[in-house]
Amino acid sequence: MAVHGEYKVPGGKLVVVDLDVEGGALRNVRVAGDFFLEPDEAILAIDAALEGAPANTDTAGLTARIDASLPASTVMLGLTSEGVAVAVRRALAQATEWSDYDWQLIHEAPQSPALHMALDEVITAEVAAGRRPPTLRVWEWASPAVIIGSFQSLRNEVDPAGAERHGVTVVRRISGGGAMFVATLRHYKLAA
Repeated sequence: MAVHGEYKVPGGKLVVVDLDVEGGALRNVRVAGDFFLEPDEAILAIDAALEGAPANTDTAGLTARIDASLPASTVMLGLTSEGVAVAVRRALAQATEWSDYDWQLIHEAPQSPALHMALDEVITAEVAAGRRPPTLRVWEWASPAVIIGSFQSLRNEVDPAGAERHGVTVVRRISGGGAMFVATLRHYKLAA
């Protein structure tokens, strides 16, 4: 059974993995992407390290196999061993639609804006690394806030004096996108 997986390494490049699963093991593994890897034989070492691995090997196990196989002189730019392992795990999940995933729902009492942003960062990293399932988290705010995207200019988006005067906390999220104002309402945040 041929499968395909992709993973964008945070702050790095795209990793693509194509492989077959035969007899419960990885076969015909081919890693590619827009990353930089030296020496040239390092990519072959990664493919070989994954070849024959049990299909149920977790991200940490696949990462360890890759790390053990790399030549000492290996230089990875825009790529990590864990990123390759996550792409493999995504390929093995064979999920193509939202309904293909086993979603976890998190709905807690209202939280502070800073705690919401910290939870978003941790949960997103855990989902991306394959350590937790796709997650839907309900945001309930304990106080009003302005949330700006990771690449937005605070100075261009928010009047800090006005926010302070009105008791509005300003926080930055790890994802991109525009500024949002929230009072004490519910918002839904997906991490998939």
